[in-house]
Amino acid sequence: MKVRIFVTLKDGVLDPQGKAIHHALESLDFSGVNDVRAGKLIELDVDASVSRADIEKMCDKLLANTVIENYEIEIADAAQGTMG
Repeated sequence: MKVRIFVTLKDGVLDPQGKAIHHALESLDFSGVNDVRAGKLIELDVDASVSRADIEKMCDKLLANTVIENYEIEIADAAQGTMG
């Protein structure tokens, strides 16, 4: 089973990487970008026996720093081959 975990900084937490990307885009003459927030994508391939609760525990204990980060979990729908 495929799992995607999107980890992003919570609102109000400074994002130096996002600021650097924003500055670089401006210096390359890309306009219209008001703000950039950088995050990370973690993909797991797990057995069907792994529950969503197990994945949440993985996020809480290792994959995300829940003091400053949020995470969103997408689990592939094996029947349709899509993430949801």
